[in-house]
Amino acid sequence: MSRAVRAGAVVQPAVFTVDELADYFRISRAGVWRLLHDNRLPKAKIGGRTLIRRVDADAFLAKCVEVAS
Repeated sequence: MSRAVRAGAVVQPAVFTVDELADYFRISRAGVWRLLHDNRLPKAKIGGRTLIRRVDADAFLAKCVEVAS
């Protein structure tokens, strides 16, 4: 995942590409596409790119933790 660094602080991206989300979740690209295809994770299409908002990714992870608890 690419991160911009300013004055020693790490700026977190507002959106992820499919590849970046796969790295963030530590799953395969196919796993990310499956989540998107099953509508378990919302996506935005901008031009030819598929983007996932960080808030949606974090909310999905929080739901997974609640289910597992």
